[in-house]
Amino acid sequence: MTQVLLGENEGIDSALRRFKRQVSKAGILADVRYHRHFETPQEKRKRKGVEARRKRRFK
Repeated sequence: MTQVLLGENEGIDSALRRFKRQVSKAGILADVRYHRHFETPQEKRKRKGVEARRKRRFK
């Protein structure tokens, strides 16, 4: 779980920016998008194949 503690003289804007950065690094939004709808085994295999090709290309 991502958590941001507000500093003594820290504004809400900078804390929100830190929170967004932590959420992005943790990959929480991508995980939520994948689990928004049920994914059939066929769709899962297809997605994993696309991800593997993308990783191989940028390696």
